Amino acid sequence: MPRMLQAIAVLAVAAGWIAIGSGATTAQTRPRVTTLGPDFPKSALFIGNSFFYYNNGMGGHVSLLEKAADPDHKLEYRNTAVTIGGSGFDWHDVESYFRPNAIGSYSFDDTNNVVFNKPDRLFDVAIMMDCSQCPIHPKLKPVFTDYAKKDSDIVRVHGARPAFFMSWAYADKPEMAEQLAEAYTIAGNDNNALVIPAGLAFARAVSKQPKLNLYAADKRHPSLAGTYLAACVVFAALTGRSPVGNTYLAGIDPPTARFLQTVAWETSQEYYGKQE
Repeated sequence: MPRMLQAIAVLAVAAGWIAIGSGATTAQTRPRVTTLGPDFPKSALFIGNSFFYYNNGMGGHVSLLEKAADPDHKLEYRNTAVTIGGSGFDWHDVESYFRPNAIGSYSFDDTNNVVFNKPDRLFDVAIMMDCSQCPIHPKLKPVFTDYAKKDSDIVRVHGARPAFFMSWAYADKPEMAEQLAEAYTIAGNDNNALVIPAGLAFARAVSKQPKLNLYAADKRHPSLAGTYLAACVVFAALTGRSPVGNTYLAGIDPPTARFLQTVAWETSQEYYGKQE
């Protein structure tokens, strides 16, 4: 290798630019928070937009993954979503989501019975997602930074832990993946919050199986496969467990589901620096 290229390669590695694995995309900055354990959460509030509510809601798929992985404690897992189509951080009144006798105060069990939840701490973690371009948009990224801190502080006041959901690039704008990864990772580090690397999992899956469609027709929203992939990444982050071999497949054919589970786990392990 010529000396100049060697120097560039060394600098790239030092900055974290080179991803591990074929065709992988990564953030330049490494995350400081790499686990929610050992006290892993069992209840989550998803705060975001239509990326969360497509395909019958990402949180519902996460719940089914959790219950399949831990059937002896399946009644303890609960996920709730507050979503506004097209919304960014600044559209959400996060303080109001923790008011008493409101969101999350009751839910439904496997046989559709109403269950009243403990009022002292309705959620263990709040998973927050900005609009799909906001963290990297020239005019909106300062709003992302400001509200990432504001909302993280609110979540902590109410006894929950904040986490950021790293969204994915548009199908026709793959360059967004690294930009979003960097923006969310910096926000996570600035607010001592875990970042869930769903966007990096999308990029990895596309690089490995380009013909597998993770997107709806608009090239932004997720197909069922895209939602399932993201749910597997969330599952790995919330539980510290591998989704590989999980029996909940969301109606996806087993080989495809297994591929998505594997991509989710590989991405999570790489992002959090836990490769074996």
